[in-house]
Amino acid sequence: MTASRRKILIIAAAVLAVVALVFASLKFKRAGGPKVEVETIAKRDLEAIVSASGKIRAKREVNITSEVSGRVTKLAVKEGDLVKRGDFLLQIDPRLVASAVERGEAGLAAQQAALEQAKSQLEGARANLAMARQNLQREQELLKQSLTSKQAFERVENEVKSRQAELETRTAEIQAAEQRIRGQAADVASARYNLSRVTIESPIDGIVIRRNVEEGETAMAGFTNNPSVVLLTLADMSVIESEIEVDETDIPTVTLEQKTKVTIDALPDREFSGRVTEIGNSPIQLPGQAGQQATNFRVVVTLDGEIPQVRPGFTCTAEITTAKRTKVVAVPIQAMAVRELIYDKNGQIVPEPKDKKKGKSGEAEASDETLPEGQKRKETEGVFVMRGTKAVFVPVKTGIAGDRYFEVLSGLQDGDKVITGPLTSVRDLQDGADVRLDDKKPRRDAKR
Repeated sequence: MTASRRKILIIAAAVLAVVALVFASLKFKRAGGPKVEVETIAKRDLEAIVSASGKIRAKREVNITSEVSGRVTKLAVKEGDLVKRGDFLLQIDPRLVASAVERGEAGLAAQQAALEQAKSQLEGARANLAMARQNLQREQELLKQSLTSKQAFERVENEVKSRQAELETRTAEIQAAEQRIRGQAADVASARYNLSRVTIESPIDGIVIRRNVEEGETAMAGFTNNPSVVLLTLADMSVIESEIEVDETDIPTVTLEQKTKVTIDALPDREFSGRVTEIGNSPIQLPGQAGQQATNFRVVVTLDGEIPQVRPGFTCTAEITTAKRTKVVAVPIQAMAVRELIYDKNGQIVPEPKDKKKGKSGEAEASDETLPEGQKRKETEGVFVMRGTKAVFVPVKTGIAGDRYFEVLSGLQDGDKVITGPLTSVRDLQDGADVRLDDKKPRRDAKR
């Protein structure tokens, strides 16, 4: 082998060695980045849902109380019974009220008899007054003819005045008797009304959801706002509502007539539709929480149609659809991250200085004081997009949130490959970091 040929072989061997070293270095560098999972951005239909739990109730509930006090002698219903308007529910012992009616009627009859007697006395007083006036007229004629004395004339004149006063007295007695009769008649009417109320009938079509009295117990008269006097509670289940407690952070997105899906724990594997019909304006104050700030608001959802199996008090969960989007760019929720970026006075992103100081965690420790005038750091939401072997942080503006995806208003396009995992990688990634695709994890390309 000649010297020149040997020289060429040595140079070729050296070149191959250098190439091998470079290849090995690049391969090692590529292998040094963390493995990541990606998903291809695509357009999706999204729904923003507010979920809250609560109780089923009837739109209309009626508390049955007694307007008279007495022992319950008949009780025709029990809890769970269906009733129609006008159905007999219970009866209070009528004897006390019936005796009050009898006493009132007797008193009324006595007052009417007294009135008739007063009227006859009034007629007598009128006759006496007429006779006295006739006598006075005769005495006046006699006095003109000097056929009677002045004393006799004055005596007859006083008699007229006496009969006039008697007539006025009898008239007043009749007026008083008529007033007493009206009062007594009102008492009798009240007693008769009370007698009619000892029999209690259902005022609505519904179901007996609560019975607080037993036959033989004493019912006390009272008002419905006093729980101790409520005998029965009826519920009209033709209109069913779900009363739920919604967190204050979700209340701004809840509006009337929003469509709602309701699930009832006692009726599994079934879903009921409804709509929002009432939103509370004040926080719910629970007993014993006076002075504490409540964080939930009452929202009422009216369910569509009747549900025969449902009962008031059933636990339920409502999912209110607060917004819908069709065919919008969407990003997986787990891909979202927050990073500090530098912005200039015009709101434009400024590249991070290459000579920034690093802390123990490897992150920049530069503060706003070390930045040029007009620039400042601000936490920004975004995602890491895999471009080649680099993870590039892209700020995004999001809209509504679905169950797994955010609506993207700006920052991403169809086809971008965002890094979705593992969670530790997304949390620790830095802009421009080397990454490599995890071949063991299938790439999730969103269905369009």
